[in-house]
Amino acid sequence: MSTGPAPVPRVSRREFDALFAAVRTWGRWEPADRGAWNRVTPEHVLRAAALVRDGTAVPLGRPWDTRPGPDNPRPALHHMTDLGDVEPPEPSAHKDFLGADYHGKSVSHLDALCHIAYRGELYGGRPAHDHVGAGGARFGSVAALGPLVTKGILLDLPAVLGTDWLEPGHPVRAGDVLDAERALGVRIDEGCAVLLRTGRFRRRRELGPWDLDAASAGFHVDALPLLAERGAALLGSDGDGDLRPSPVEGLHSPVHTLAVTAMGVPLLDNLDLEGLSAACAAAKRHAFLLVVAPLNVPGGTGSPVNPVAVL
Repeated sequence: MSTGPAPVPRVSRREFDALFAAVRTWGRWEPADRGAWNRVTPEHVLRAAALVRDGTAVPLGRPWDTRPGPDNPRPALHHMTDLGDVEPPEPSAHKDFLGADYHGKSVSHLDALCHIAYRGELYGGRPAHDHVGAGGARFGSVAALGPLVTKGILLDLPAVLGTDWLEPGHPVRAGDVLDAERALGVRIDEGCAVLLRTGRFRRRRELGPWDLDAASAGFHVDALPLLAERGAALLGSDGDGDLRPSPVEGLHSPVHTLAVTAMGVPLLDNLDLEGLSAACAAAKRHAFLLVVAPLNVPGGTGSPVNPVAVL
């Protein structure tokens, strides 16, 4: 069972630029390249830890995907580099290599603040060409973020709507976020991580993969002012968070632009939220402790990641 795409309000670039200015947090925090992660204090961590009741740990990262497909045109790499036959005797060692062009629709990953520029500027108004080059980023890299431990909230839209998934092109608007809060008994607040489940991987399992650049369920830009007002520190999704086709003229990733470049909010893309959906339904609660530990890559625009939710 699924829901068809809802009507999608179009947004002009002038309207989008007004939204960008309204949610912008430039100059608010130091260090600036941690952006909204500065919202999360030790007190937030302690409150998040209090959400752990039965100790169930749910990994949110996808399996490392080495098979090409319409949603994985640049597959991750995995090959063996040592089969134990070139080491001195006892013990033998087996070694392998991993590599990925991870900013896509397959690898679960974190987007750092240097990942997205708008009108030539990174978060804080820094010129992108001055801060990102062939050697990586000198501002807003994933190494500046470090780990995040905070309260996570699962906005399980298919569960709220009584369907298996949202069809590609289905917009999640501000009213949908409020409805989901009421239905699931949660509230987005300062420093929390908001994870949107659209049911992408349930649909993929049953109907096969498709090109998410052409069509995907995700946040409409009118949901971002609400998330900004509530003080979200991190947004994640089983897609990349963006509604496609984009509702904004001439802009292919408006949610990325508002979240990363205006609000300083990193993004988690391509999470597998099916296990978390089941765990939250069984526990009858949709708030939990979330741990995100990106790789420490100086100059990196993000990192493959396997976040863990603990209920």
